[in-house]
Amino acid sequence: MSFLEYRVKFAPTGIRKILYMNWPLVVLVIAVASVGFLMLYSIAGGSLDPWARRQMQVFGVGMLLMFIVALVPIWFWRSMAGLAYLTAFLLLIVVEIMGETNMGAQRWIDLGFMQFQPSEMMKFTLVMVLAAYYDWLEPKRVSRPLYVLIPVLLIVVPTVLVLMQPNLGTSLMLLLGGATVMFAAGVSLWYFAGVIALGVSAVVGVFTLRGTPWQLLHDYQYARIDTFLDPSADPLGAGYNIIQAKIALGSGGWSGKGFMQGTQSRLNFLPEKHTDFIFTTLAEEFGFVGAFSLLGLYALIIGFCLVAAFQNRDRFSALLIVGVAANFFFYIAVILSMVMGMAPVVGVPLPLLSYGGSAMMVLLVGFGLVQSAHVHRPR
Repeated sequence: MSFLEYRVKFAPTGIRKILYMNWPLVVLVIAVASVGFLMLYSIAGGSLDPWARRQMQVFGVGMLLMFIVALVPIWFWRSMAGLAYLTAFLLLIVVEIMGETNMGAQRWIDLGFMQFQPSEMMKFTLVMVLAAYYDWLEPKRVSRPLYVLIPVLLIVVPTVLVLMQPNLGTSLMLLLGGATVMFAAGVSLWYFAGVIALGVSAVVGVFTLRGTPWQLLHDYQYARIDTFLDPSADPLGAGYNIIQAKIALGSGGWSGKGFMQGTQSRLNFLPEKHTDFIFTTLAEEFGFVGAFSLLGLYALIIGFCLVAAFQNRDRFSALLIVGVAANFFFYIAVILSMVMGMAPVVGVPLPLLSYGGSAMMVLLVGFGLVQSAHVHRPR
């Protein structure tokens, strides 16, 4: 027995849990968040205010919560899955009744010290309740229609509430994250084929019903689709954001213009540079090398999560980790597709980089659940 093995075996339970944590994942999360602090510092013209200092404070609190969640046994989180989902669902209803409105969307609850977005919480409580459901359900019943209908309702009902805010990006994330857990649980592929067919029909309906009293999207959402299809049609209006984002991406070249030397962001050509379009700021200052390095860090985080899921013999834990990893991946995929002009502009933050308290805090709690599943896995 090595000295480290001796220390782990005979250490107090709390210390042993900390030693059992997935430390490479912790280091990677800190590394990506540090990149975000640097970019917010650069965007502010070499100042910690108004974004970087606040982001670091939120990250510190979030990391503390991550460790607290990680030390709590995973069976406790399984037992709390239903209550957590119900709480997030009720908060979504509160948002509809008395939520704070910003930029035409009613998505936030004012907590005094921060603006909290319940839809961010719903992403992970949905994963928790689906993982608990499929852990309870016998595998032979997973694809039976009645037992497929229950998780579908758990996904669709909050998605509709989020879509009403309106928040197209987060509603899409709820659908994709929930579908991933269902797929990982072994639901028949025929159901997914049917959903894809319905999705194609919905897209056709979106364009067919445009301009009628029954149109499926808001006018500004149709404008985003038009901008996606042809940004140059309105270069100073609806197409301005994506055109400037592409200019910033391309102007960075191979190695970038240098830290705090990005002209698009420093001269305020780039919109929402601290939130939706922070990736373009990074690409402009650090070029292809910097952008690819960031994507490499993201890939490692997802990889460590998936390895932890494959190694875990507890069904709830494995499905929970897969769901958190899927949400993290879809965050990245949606925002990068948006800034590169491959998808319509939607309000989804780049994880651990974009400025925002709710998204950062909830994501770190999600990683805390991953750590809890890893620490308390069957050995």
